[in-house]
Amino acid sequence: QVQLVESGGGLVQPGGSLRLSCAVSGSIFSINYMGWYRQAPGKQRELVARLHHSDTTNYADSVKGRFTISRDSAKNTVYLQMNSLKPEDTAVYYCQGNLYVRLGDAPSDYWGQGTQVTVSS
Repeated sequence: QVQLVESGGGLVQPGGSLRLSCAVSGSIFSINYMGWYRQAPGKQRELVARLHHSDTTNYADSVKGRFTISRDSAKNTVYLQMNSLKPEDTAVYYCQGNLYVRLGDAPSDYWGQGTQVTVSS
């Protein structure tokens, strides 16, 4: 069974840094893309960053220059390095993966369980 396992959330002061990790658990054929979404209380879930198989990246305007998405292909793990954190970055962060589980199958979306990031003094 394929799962996305997240780690790395927590409480940090404004201006601080955190790194989130998301590992694919279970057997897959390949990764089409992986990314991070976030959802703050009372708001819709929004895309934060995405990393494609081609190495193309997408970032929300609000995090450009502060957040960096990267991967370790050998570990099927994606990271989100978050620097210069602001209180408005406070949210539950979700990992999302668009994965080819078996050769010949269409890719499917998988989601992590979410990890809380709180930026507060």
